[in-house]
Amino acid sequence: MSSAEKIQALQCLVVTPEKVLLDSPADFVALPLYDGELGVLPGRRPLVGKLGYGALRVRRGDTTLRMFVDGGFVQIRRNVVTVLTPQAWPCEQLDAARLRQELQQVQQDRSLTPDVRQQRTARLLAMLRMMQPSA
Repeated sequence: MSSAEKIQALQCLVVTPEKVLLDSPADFVALPLYDGELGVLPGRRPLVGKLGYGALRVRRGDTTLRMFVDGGFVQIRRNVVTVLTPQAWPCEQLDAARLRQELQQVQQDRSLTPDVRQQRTARLLAMLRMMQPSA
């Protein structure tokens, strides 16, 4: 790989308290910030941002890896995108039936405050949306 190619590549790291889940080169990374989505290309200026929950997409060539990240923070510096999150799962590890059951339980649980119920419902719906082919 030439030095020009090295400059043009991103590196994406996804780190939880337990382990590094992903350490991969990338052409493009899309992140779920708390107030919208951020796309990152090589050469992006440095940034620290607060993550929301949602789909992290890492594209390399014709392949796109999708992961659900459960909040946290992102740092972008020198073509390295570092995601620090309490939890993350590859899309293919999510179970739609289990998520729908959990969503029904959350919506029926009257011991939860309305704010907590709304937050958990939104998180579960985001996970279900991510599993759809067009997500």
